[in-house]
Amino acid sequence: MNKDVYVIGHKNPDTDSIASAIAYSKLKNQTGHHNYIAARCGNVSSETQYVLERFHQKEPKFVGDVRTQVRDMDMRKIPGVAEEMSLRDAWSTMKENKVVSLCITEDTYLKGLITTGDLVDSYMGSYDAYTLSQAKTTYTNIVDTLDGTLIVGDISDSQIEGKVLIGAGTPDILEEYIRPHDIVILGDRYETQLCAIEMKADCIIICAGSKITQTIQTIAREKNCKIISTPHDTFTVARLLYQSLPIRYFMRTKDLITFKPDDYIEDIHPIMASTRHRYFPVVDSSGKYLGMVSRRNFLAATKKQIVLVDHNEKSQAVNGMETADILEIIDHHRLGTVATAKPVYFRNQPLGSTCTIIYLMYKEAGVEIEPDIAGIMLSAIISDTLLYRSPTCTPIDVEAGAALAAIAGVNEEELAKSMFTAGSNLGDKTADEIIHQDFKKFSVGNINVGIGQISSMDSNELSHIKDTIQTELETSAKKDGLDLIFFMLTNILKESSEVVFYGTKAEIALETGFGVTSKDHQSVYLPGVVSRKKQMLPTIINTLNQ
Repeated sequence: MNKDVYVIGHKNPDTDSIASAIAYSKLKNQTGHHNYIAARCGNVSSETQYVLERFHQKEPKFVGDVRTQVRDMDMRKIPGVAEEMSLRDAWSTMKENKVVSLCITEDTYLKGLITTGDLVDSYMGSYDAYTLSQAKTTYTNIVDTLDGTLIVGDISDSQIEGKVLIGAGTPDILEEYIRPHDIVILGDRYETQLCAIEMKADCIIICAGSKITQTIQTIAREKNCKIISTPHDTFTVARLLYQSLPIRYFMRTKDLITFKPDDYIEDIHPIMASTRHRYFPVVDSSGKYLGMVSRRNFLAATKKQIVLVDHNEKSQAVNGMETADILEIIDHHRLGTVATAKPVYFRNQPLGSTCTIIYLMYKEAGVEIEPDIAGIMLSAIISDTLLYRSPTCTPIDVEAGAALAAIAGVNEEELAKSMFTAGSNLGDKTADEIIHQDFKKFSVGNINVGIGQISSMDSNELSHIKDTIQTELETSAKKDGLDLIFFMLTNILKESSEVVFYGTKAEIALETGFGVTSKDHQSVYLPGVVSRKKQMLPTIINTLNQ
């Protein structure tokens, strides 16, 4: 069976991150051997939402954590059993399925659990002669366990009163012991059979397949006494009879240890290790029973498989990335901190957009690009290169953009204007949402840095955004555990950025790195600076390292 592989971009995904996941999963599904699923680990921005809607694409599946879960284990799909199942049938079911636990269900909902240990305890425990009635054992169980046949009576009844008695002795002796509602185990003697019926026994069990006369049967019907015929001898019947007890009488219903498919195995491992059980029920959020997992399943759990696009830094990656099986990395940024347990396919090119790399990979594979896929890839290139104005843009990006525009049947200038207008229309966004719409975290030595960016063709709109977010930067920095935070307000037409900041060394880093002076100790104006990747980040890193 082909495995699911998530193609996923970075946290706080931008248009390039989302478009890369969609486009590359499409390519891989035509050329690969797995089921590639486009995924995201953050909310899409207004700009990206516009692009997806314009080119008829659904948002990639949200995957917030790629740690191994219970659903990634080899779950035993052993059906739940009814609480009226006999001990003997429970034992047989366990042997047949090679398990030591059974889950008792009602209408597929988990009701209880029974183990081989419980069965042994039930069989070796001390019982009195009233246990069958105390457990309200059904005659269906009794007849089935004794491999018998109900000659007289209703098999749907249950034994709710009386004791079990072996009818050894003369009628005179039996009359002293038999009480109404008892179950009496007998042989072929007519007079003892008649005595038990006359003493108002609820049931007589005739052993060794002995003959039961029509007279006895007639009297039994009149006295409402059941007759069971069994091929087993008296000793075997006495031994087997308690195996007809329902598991309901012994099952555990309180403090059951259950897991859900979404539970992470690193969280459940201590629970497994601290209990003596070998199998654990898995239920959904409503309590419906799904199957069982064991310690062995835990050891053999399959890691989630992922492909990283548009990033290769651990701080930007989906949660749990270090526990997943990374198959590929496709990126256009600096080399970061992602480490892999084994060699992977890694393609990193100094281009303006990851979608430009993926465009080249489509060409290399000889796979035709669908018009709508070409549209989102073009949008990603326009977004990351600010319509080819960014210093990160290369002739290859321009060539790829033109080719994709032709396939998608769109005008690049018109698409850019519509995208950037949608992206900067943030009237319904909170300050925190605006800051984190296109936001990345970096580590420079022991200093944690965050850089956000928003681009627009409207100076007034950027000024309004600045007023909205400026007072929120300190709160965001503390919430994200950042020492420094920068937010770039990029004017596409003027090819410049105003950068607002927070942090002890933030102002010094900007003034030293870019040779400018802050007028209000809150922001700096950087003409010609529009790229976070190629201009802003390298300058901040170099300055902090000095």
